[in-house]
Amino acid sequence: MKNYFVYLLKCADGTYYCGITTDLKRRVDEHNMSEKGAKYTHGRRPVVLAYSKKYKTRSEASKEEARIKKLPRTEKIKFYSISH
Repeated sequence: MKNYFVYLLKCADGTYYCGITTDLKRRVDEHNMSEKGAKYTHGRRPVVLAYSKKYKTRSEASKEEARIKKLPRTEKIKFYSISH
């Protein structure tokens, strides 16, 4: 059974990017070093993992991703300060 991770990246310009993956390390590496990373993060490298949480289903992860994406920047900053 696959686990899904919701992750939040802090970009070099201070903005945040949220996504879902089944392989957290690979995905962060893609955002930093590959064309497979999101267009948004490509021009904002390097990115740092600010937060991640594991979910058992894609559905649960997708709901959490949507919730985080709706948060104001001030709330996203709190994720970073909790994990660092």
